Amino acid sequence: MPECQPVSSAHVSAIKRPRCPTCDRNRMLLSNVETGPSGFDRRTFECQKCGRVETTVGIPRPHDL
Repeated sequence: MPECQPVSSAHVSAIKRPRCPTCDRNRMLLSNVETGPSGFDRRTFECQKCGRVETTVGIPRPHDL
């Protein structure tokens, strides 16, 4: 099971939140960040309106930039 790490509010505000593909205009909220392979994160976003969940992989961790 991947390790979950807390994310500071400064890093959260710097993360680009995708628009929900279902609702189109609503920005999704970051709900989880997991350590992925080779210094990358797996970020899970949720739409507050429709409940859709999207996961992105391969984005460098802010402290590694």
